[in-house]
Amino acid sequence: MRSRALVATLAVVALGVVAATANAGANRAQANKLTVWLQVDAQSGWPDVVAAANQQFQQQNPGWTVDVQYQNWGDHLQKFDATLAGGTTPDVIEMGNTEMTKYMAAGAFADLTSNKSKFENSGTWLSGLAKSGQYQGKVYGVPYYAGSRVVTYRTDLFKKAGITKAPTSLEQFMADAQKVAAANKGVKGFTPVYLAGTDWYSALSFVYDFGGSIATTHAGKWQGALGSKASVAGLNAFKQFFSSTAPASAATLDEAHPAPYDVFSQGRAAAIFGPGWYSCCVGTKYKSVTAQFVMPSHVDGQPMPGFLGGSDLAVPAPSKSQAQAIQWIADFTSTTSEKALQAKGNIPNATNLLGTSVNERAAARSWFVPAAKHWVDVENGNILRNMLAQILTGKLSVQQAASSASDNIASVLNQP
Repeated sequence: MRSRALVATLAVVALGVVAATANAGANRAQANKLTVWLQVDAQSGWPDVVAAANQQFQQQNPGWTVDVQYQNWGDHLQKFDATLAGGTTPDVIEMGNTEMTKYMAAGAFADLTSNKSKFENSGTWLSGLAKSGQYQGKVYGVPYYAGSRVVTYRTDLFKKAGITKAPTSLEQFMADAQKVAAANKGVKGFTPVYLAGTDWYSALSFVYDFGGSIATTHAGKWQGALGSKASVAGLNAFKQFFSSTAPASAATLDEAHPAPYDVFSQGRAAAIFGPGWYSCCVGTKYKSVTAQFVMPSHVDGQPMPGFLGGSDLAVPAPSKSQAQAIQWIADFTSTTSEKALQAKGNIPNATNLLGTSVNERAAARSWFVPAAKHWVDVENGNILRNMLAQILTGKLSVQQAASSASDNIASVLNQP
C-alpha cells in the first residue's frame, strides 16, 4: 500500500512538474506573440505589405510571432472596449483618425512621445493626420495612411464651356464654374458645383486656407477661434463660393442627404468637392468623362487645406509588450512600407513621400479638428452646421454666426 501510495504520489508530482513545465512553455509562447488588430482593408488591399513588416519584425525579434487579427469598422470599437474592460487588449490597434481622441483622453493608449524618433519620417508626418494622434502635447498615435478631399468633375462639361485646364486658384475656379453654368443653362436643376451648405468638412477648409482655425488652447483652456479675423475671412470666402456655384436650396442640407455623388450621377452637377473616393460612385454613364483636381487655394498655385481621413496605429496601455509593439509599428510605417502602400493607391503618411497624383497633392496641406475630449459633443450638437446654415440663409451675418459658434464651442470643450 505504502509503495503504491508513494508511486501514486510521485506520479502526481511528476504530472504536476510536466503540467507546470507545459504551462511555463505556453506562457513563454504566449508572451512571445504580438497581437495586432488591423482593419480588413489591409487584408484585402495590401496583405503583402503586412507580411513584409511581420517578417522584418520577426528577424529583429527572434522567437516572436505576429498574430494579425483583421477587424471590421462597424464593430471594432465595441470589441476593443470589451478587451479594455477584460484586460485582454491587442498590442497594436488601427484606429480611424476621428476615433482617437476619446481613447487618448481616457488614457487607453501608451504615450509614444519619447519614441517618436523611432518612426521614419516622423518629422514630416502629414499635419492633419499627425494631429489626430496627439493629445495635450503628447503622441499616442502613429499615422498609417490617409485619404484626402478633392474636386471630382466632368471633363466633357468643362470642355464644352471652353475650359481645358484645371483651375489653380479659388477665383479661377469660381470663374470657370460660371462658364460651365452658362453653357448648361438649359438643363433643368443643373448646378456647376454641388456643395451641401452645412458640410463643415468643406467649409472649414476655407477657414484654414485663410489662416483661421476652430479653437486653440491658452493656459489650459480652450478658446473659440471662428470669430477671429482670419476665420471670418475664410467663412466669407466660403459664402461667396457657395452663392456663386451651388444651389441656394442646398444651404441647409448636409453632405449625406443627398450625397453629392448622387447629384453628380444624375447629371445635375458638373463638379463636387469631397473625399477622393467619390469617384467610385459617379455612375456608369459618366465614368469615362470623370476626373479629379486639387481644390485650389485663394493663393494661386497652392492646394486648399483639406480635412484628412485616414488611420493611426496605437499601442493600448494594458499591453505587456509595448516595446515590441513600437518596433512593429516602426516596421509597418517605414519608408519601404509606406512606399508599398502608396503603390497600392494609398496616400503615405509623410509629406516627403507624397507623389504627384491628385489625391497626394491635395494632402500636402491639411487640417484636423481640435484634440479635445468633448469635441464629439461639438459635432453631435451641430454647432458648426447651425453656424453655416445661419450664414448661408442670411439669418445672421458671418461675424455674428461665427462669434456665437466660437463661444459655444469654447463652452463645450471646456466642460470637465
